[in-house]
Amino acid sequence: MSLHFLSEITGSFSQPAAENPTVAMVEAAYKEMKIDWRYINCEVPPALLADAVAGAKAMNWQGFNCSVPHKVAVIAHLDGLGESAQLIGAVNTVVKRGDDYIGENTDGKGFLQGLRQQVEPHGKSVMILGAGGAARAIAVELALAGVASITIVNRNKNRGQTLVDLLNGKTTVKAHYLSWDKTIDIPEDIDILVNSTTIGLYPHVEQEVNINSETLRAEMVVADVIPNPPKTKLLEAAQAKGCQVIDGLAMLVNQGVLGIKYWTGHDANSDVMRQTLNAIFAK
Repeated sequence: MSLHFLSEITGSFSQPAAENPTVAMVEAAYKEMKIDWRYINCEVPPALLADAVAGAKAMNWQGFNCSVPHKVAVIAHLDGLGESAQLIGAVNTVVKRGDDYIGENTDGKGFLQGLRQQVEPHGKSVMILGAGGAARAIAVELALAGVASITIVNRNKNRGQTLVDLLNGKTTVKAHYLSWDKTIDIPEDIDILVNSTTIGLYPHVEQEVNINSETLRAEMVVADVIPNPPKTKLLEAAQAKGCQVIDGLAMLVNQGVLGIKYWTGHDANSDVMRQTLNAIFAK
């Protein structure tokens, strides 16, 4: 009889980390797959990110996720980037390949999968609130999927314009920047509205994005990347207007399936992952 006491390790580096339910979802997937893998959720402040990555390498982790605020900063500590991460300029999934740790980005692809269950984005007009790592990933994947236009709404002009320049320079989409210095009216020609900010993330569940919810129309699809809570104030307002809504759990599950495939080479059961999250938030 062969005894084996060394699990393969994956995990997540973020701050704050406590409200991120990815660990429950991924561990449920590993259990259902009957593989000896673990996922460890770690609180890592920016000043210690280099140490955390070095530690993962030293302990032979098979990969890890990076969430807020490390998606861009982690690039400096990796051995290379996959194609999507290079174009996006942000990493949410790191994969061990040989002796190298390579940055990938599954955020945008995960979002796109969830969106396509509601609407085909090709030819549509999109407005994205925020210009951080998640926004970059989502905007690039939407551009590659053939949306007609993308409006980036952000308080910091440099960051917003940098993303717009990336989209206009590297894809065929028409992108432009809108300053978020006041309450935003959603233009009538917008088909898809995406909140890619952390506004409304637990424990700040009462926070609301600064838009005029009266300008939401029933024909719009409104998506929020926040997984906790799944029903944000934005999605509540959108539902009240008759919009189709997509919660952050859809993106979380889809990008999680992609990450597990990168790490293990096997397909995870997305239904098990979603049911695990539903059970957590039903409490």
